[in-house]
Amino acid sequence: MRLGYSLLADFCVCLVFFTRLPCLSASSGSDPVTLAGFPRAVRMLPVAGALLGALAAAVMAAGTALGFPPLITAPLAISTLVVLSGAMHEDGLADCADGFFGGETPVQKLEIMSDGRIGAFGAVALMLSLYLRAASLALIADRSLGLACAVVIGGAALSRSGALLPLVLLKPARQSGVGFAAGKPAKGAFAVAICLAFLIALAPVPMGANLLKALAGIGLAAGSAYAMAVLARHEIGGQTGDAAGAAQQFAEIAYYLALAAHA
Repeated sequence: MRLGYSLLADFCVCLVFFTRLPCLSASSGSDPVTLAGFPRAVRMLPVAGALLGALAAAVMAAGTALGFPPLITAPLAISTLVVLSGAMHEDGLADCADGFFGGETPVQKLEIMSDGRIGAFGAVALMLSLYLRAASLALIADRSLGLACAVVIGGAALSRSGALLPLVLLKPARQSGVGFAAGKPAKGAFAVAICLAFLIALAPVPMGANLLKALAGIGLAAGSAYAMAVLARHEIGGQTGDAAGAAQQFAEIAYYLALAAHA
């Protein structure tokens, strides 16, 4: 019972901080949900991500049932993910693009990243991210709706776990902000998150995806998130919440592209 309650509490922490979805356990409890429990709570992040993916897949399935083609239902599914997560990952990608390409020094880049306005680099990064994900998902849905739904669920779980890589590998780039407040995920919790994400990311296989292609998608997603961590270390000397969000975007795009490729 204690373990089950602990897992539910961690799940609620992930919902509160990574989505716009309410958590009845968190809202009705006597203790408010804070970032103090984040290092352990990340073990349930893939489950929270899978829930987002399932809701997006339901929207895509409903759109298909209404007669809309994949060219419409895929963007609707991606829009659902964006809305349910409060566009926090997209915001991180845009801020990183503006900061990394618009600043000369790490200090300047961090200042640009903390600016709420979106510049040209951020706008282009957002457009590319939305297009690549929607187009890839549309290609998959054109072959199989069930496969596309599984890809959305697997990608949502895997990519959000990939967002933890900068937090695990790098020190905070500034002594404030979400990246600093969240702290470093506990090793055990991170290991659990990776294992769960790996298993959920294999969801397309029972729906007809080639196992090697699914494994390639997982590998590319992990490599892309790691590449973002390396880039953040080079550009700003550490991690921020924006860098974690960009890592999520990199991982999700890579996973979609791998499973959309014809082989």
